[in-house]
Amino acid sequence: MERLAGIDALLLYVENPTVHMHTIKVIGIDPLEGTAYSFEQLKAAIGARLHLLPPFRRRVVEVPFGLHHPVWVNDSDLDLDHHVRRAEVPAPGGPREIDAVVSEIASVPLDRSRPLWELWVLEGPPHGRIVIVGKIHHAVADGVAVSGLLANVLTPADDTLAASAREAAWRPEPLPSRGRLLRDAMRDHLRQMRHLPGLTRESIRNLLAVARSRRKAAVRLPRPLLDAPSTSLNGALGSRRSFASTALALADVQRIRTAFGVTFNDVLLALVASTLRTYLSARGELPARPLLAEVPVATDRPGLTPRLAGNRLSNIFTSLATDVVDPVARLRAIHDSMQAAKVLHDLLGPDLYREWSEYAPPRLVAWWMRLYSRLRMADRHRPPVNVIVSCVPGPREPLEWPAGRLAAIYSVGPIIEGAALNVTGWSYLDHLYVGVLSCPDLLSDPHVITNGLHQALAELCTALHNVAA
Repeated sequence: MERLAGIDALLLYVENPTVHMHTIKVIGIDPLEGTAYSFEQLKAAIGARLHLLPPFRRRVVEVPFGLHHPVWVNDSDLDLDHHVRRAEVPAPGGPREIDAVVSEIASVPLDRSRPLWELWVLEGPPHGRIVIVGKIHHAVADGVAVSGLLANVLTPADDTLAASAREAAWRPEPLPSRGRLLRDAMRDHLRQMRHLPGLTRESIRNLLAVARSRRKAAVRLPRPLLDAPSTSLNGALGSRRSFASTALALADVQRIRTAFGVTFNDVLLALVASTLRTYLSARGELPARPLLAEVPVATDRPGLTPRLAGNRLSNIFTSLATDVVDPVARLRAIHDSMQAAKVLHDLLGPDLYREWSEYAPPRLVAWWMRLYSRLRMADRHRPPVNVIVSCVPGPREPLEWPAGRLAAIYSVGPIIEGAALNVTGWSYLDHLYVGVLSCPDLLSDPHVITNGLHQALAELCTALHNVAA
């Protein structure tokens, strides 16, 4: 039994009928020559590797009266038939048809009474390709942890199964009694209270440092809730989700990054900025004020053992410079904004949000988020941000699954009230695979975003060619 960290628990509390906090992973696997696909064999292979996927074995158990964050318990009745399912992709089985099926899967929340994951095997794509859709609650794992889980069960091509596969199989455990849950909750509360005075002093000190830095900064940084302009992409969510995917040439992204002296993240942000600028301009609603992006960043310290569960995340808020016409000037403005935002982020403390989340009151937070969504309050004030953009460095070597080779991987995180667009890039081999999630009530077809990313990349490649000439 293990108590959820506050940041993981918050991802459960904010969930309601219109806010789904699962992430989506879409993996394309090409069968090896001479092998035949079998759903039962694939399911058996997943079951044989469950001991390599620790968070997939655990379910959430609530503390009576919401006196503390829930606990994780190894499920004593894990039903693989519930978690590993199959779905048919309609003809002709291309990317659009796959995206439509993924949209349906993403629209249904996970069952809280079971371990918080599902794997859907999509049958019907051409050329024998197998598509696996993973639906994993964000409370279970963030992008870094999911990358670690993939590395744990997928091996580099021509390698044997990871050494950890020889570890002993996992063991289920009985549900804790109400008495134990209450006793442990009180004990953990008393332990946490000892840290509160020090955390308060640190927070005040860091906030003052951020205020001083803002006054002296050469770049004016936008503030969430205060500076994000309202657009048609920002409002109260419905329950449905729409998904789109595309692959960008990693070599083009790398060439732009190197030539203009920016980061990989800056380039993706610039592509999103150009896409949204074009989209909003065509609708006659491009705001004069630049759009604001939330950029989730991992706070894992380098050199540590790869993490397989939980979240170590913070957020950086940056301008997308959509008020800048020239694409290169826009890219450089985004880079400057990101550099300044990173300074403020470090001054505030990368772990400060995670530390304060330990003190979040479960029942109060959950009640407020349900009320907020039910009253559609996101329609009544400025959005917190305009878009969520994240970039996860994926595996650099070819990976294999039994009888197949990993050909592509897409990922996307959840959307939130007031910001109905999430764009997530995941690099693998020679492509940047981009997943886009939205709500069809606010964006009818997210493929307008994926199509725009290609146009924006071509625009920056042309600008790079002109500079070189």
